[in-house]
Amino acid sequence: MAKSSSASQTRRRLGILGLGTAGLITLTGCSARETLFIGIPEPATKEGELIEDLWEGAWVAAWPVGILVWGLMIISIIFFARRKKDEVPEQTAYNLPLEVMYTVAPLIMIFGLFWFAARDGSEILSVEKESDHSVNVVGFRWSWAFNYIEEDVYDIGTPQDDPVLWLPVDEPVRIDLTSPDVIHSFWIPAWLFKKDVIPGKLNQFVVTPNKEGDFVGKCAELCGVDHSRMLFDVKVVPRAEFESHMDKLRAKGQAGQLETGRVDTSGVPGPEGVSSS
Repeated sequence: MAKSSSASQTRRRLGILGLGTAGLITLTGCSARETLFIGIPEPATKEGELIEDLWEGAWVAAWPVGILVWGLMIISIIFFARRKKDEVPEQTAYNLPLEVMYTVAPLIMIFGLFWFAARDGSEILSVEKESDHSVNVVGFRWSWAFNYIEEDVYDIGTPQDDPVLWLPVDEPVRIDLTSPDVIHSFWIPAWLFKKDVIPGKLNQFVVTPNKEGDFVGKCAELCGVDHSRMLFDVKVVPRAEFESHMDKLRAKGQAGQLETGRVDTSGVPGPEGVSSS
């Protein structure tokens, strides 16, 4: 009778635990994908697909380990809890196979994750890949400027008027990141990628947007009082529409290139002490 009662209590505890977990997931309003992979968005670039594979691979490796550890903890709590006040659970002083397992298994996981991260990271960060055109992105307090190098035009924003970065779809583009003042961070969540914008240092990467549409960009580095307003948009369009927009920038008098010196946004958007040709 006592064993039957104990088994019933165990099943009840496991049932409550399962219902509680399912309830918490339901209350978040997340889909199965968002729950399993912590809300990662669908990638909007060719390189983003590689980042997604790396991210999901890490979770595929982490979930079994987490389930094993949580399972052992729950089993220990339920089946090896002290039943009586004066009872002392069985003590284990040393177990060689167990020592080897929890030393070797984490090392295998760490080296495996490092190998995949190094392999994919070198591909993602390579600037040796061919690119059809390039854009110099200037992060400044408190907005962004975009120099379209081959088209020889520029665009610039303010905290009140977010700039828009235009890119042609399915064409590799090299992004050159510069800053005249403090450290910023160029982040487009849908690209699954961000990179710091550092004064006195040129950071570069090559990316291939492969989905048309509008995407949100922001600064991901706390850079001062108006950091939260350092927003911009990204518009990925067919080549013809991209060229049409470049013509519109020229017609507005925004031909030439902005220098990466300090940008004055106190009045009309425009560079302070900046020349264009």
